[in-house]
Amino acid sequence: MPPPAQAHAALILVDVQPEFMPGGTLACDHGDTLVAGIDALLRQRRFRHVVATQDWHPPGHVSFASAHPGHAPFEQITLYGQPQTLWPDHCVQGTPGAALHPGVDWTALDAVIRKGSDPAVDSYSGFRENHGPRGTRPSTGLAGWLRERGVDEVFVCGLARDVCVLWTAQDARALGFRASVLWELSRPVTPDSDPATRAALQAQGIGIVVSV
Repeated sequence: MPPPAQAHAALILVDVQPEFMPGGTLACDHGDTLVAGIDALLRQRRFRHVVATQDWHPPGHVSFASAHPGHAPFEQITLYGQPQTLWPDHCVQGTPGAALHPGVDWTALDAVIRKGSDPAVDSYSGFRENHGPRGTRPSTGLAGWLRERGVDEVFVCGLARDVCVLWTAQDARALGFRASVLWELSRPVTPDSDPATRAALQAQGIGIVVSV
C-alpha cells in the first residue's frame, strides 16, 4: 500500500451500493462485510485522490432481464456482437439501492463516476462503458480526470470483484496506469469465480493486495 497522501496514486471505490449487498436485488457474496473496512481506509486519508463509481440505471435498462421478454436473470444474450449477461433490475436511478452506502463516510471523496445511465449500453468499468451500438466503448472521462491530477497508479476495490472491479482494473492497466486490486476490500458475485479473477488480473500484470 502507498504511504499517506501519495501524490500519484488514486483509490477507486467501485459500486459500494446497497443493491449489491444482502437484501439487494443483485447481492454479492457477503458484500456488506467490506463496508467497515472501506470506511476505515477512507478515514485514514492514505490517498490524495479518491473516486467512487456508482451504477445508475434508468428504468428498463438494456442489461435488465425484464427488458427482454422470454429471458431470465443471469442468462446470456448477444448484444452489439458481444456477450451480455442479463441482470435483475438493479440500481435504478434515485432508488435507495442505488445510493452510495450510508455506512461509509464519503467526505474524502473527490469525484463520483455514474455509469450505466445510457439506457441502451451496459457499463461495468469505471473507465469505459461496454460496447455500444457503434461497436465502441465510450469513455467515462475518468482516465483524463486522473491524468490531469498526475495520477499514474490506481488501487481498486468494491463490488463486484469478478465483474466491475475486474473490468475497472483491467481498463486502468490497458490505459497505461499501474493497477492493483485490494482483494480483501472486494467481494464477488459468486466465490467460485475467484480463481478465474486472479488469473485474469495476473495475466495483465495487475497487482493483488491481500491486506490493507
